[in-house]
Amino acid sequence: MHNASLTRLRETKLAPAELERITLDGTFCGYASLFGEIDLGNEMILPGAFTASLARRSAAGIRMLYQHNVEIPLGTWKAISEDGEGLRVTGQLATATSKGREVLELMRAGAIDGLSIGYRTIRSRIDKASGARQIVEADLWEISVVTFPMLPGARIETVKAVDAGNKLPTLREFERWLTRDAGLARGDARTIIAKGFAHLAGTRDAAGVPTSLAARIRAAAWRF
Repeated sequence: MHNASLTRLRETKLAPAELERITLDGTFCGYASLFGEIDLGNEMILPGAFTASLARRSAAGIRMLYQHNVEIPLGTWKAISEDGEGLRVTGQLATATSKGREVLELMRAGAIDGLSIGYRTIRSRIDKASGARQIVEADLWEISVVTFPMLPGARIETVKAVDAGNKLPTLREFERWLTRDAGLARGDARTIIAKGFAHLAGTRDAAGVPTSLAARIRAAAWRF
């Protein structure tokens, strides 16, 4: 199909998305989309939106592109799945190519730090409360490495070597621990990361913050 025809058929969404870690061999993982978050285009992806598409195509059938350019493939997706947060991906840059090596270096430098999905809407609806367009089902056909994610939090957080050994958790890993294991809301987790536990505790009644949480947070760094 001609590139112009492809462009007319597809939609792209630049966020929410986040790359978590990139190894020197070009392997990286992160989220290409987060469910239930309204983006700057006043749209949100609902849980299960990609289920049928992934069953039909699998990770091998989803293309990895650079900036949504169909003429610049970057590598392959090794795993793509939906979980409680969003669309979880693991990819492998083709570092034997000049573009793959270039993008890897740009990722490691923090110059390129986002993911974006390319898809066709199958079913959608308007949420009456927020006015946002909710994507109920989407035909996912590519995920791109991009320069500009749509939300401030959609960033690469760590770049590390294959043999980096035991390190402190990344910001994303720590946030996930705080929300999943410690039971905090995402906003509270981000407050702790940005300003510290004392700031969060100081804005609440004593009953609102578990007394054991500080000790659990200290222990979190040793769990990764």
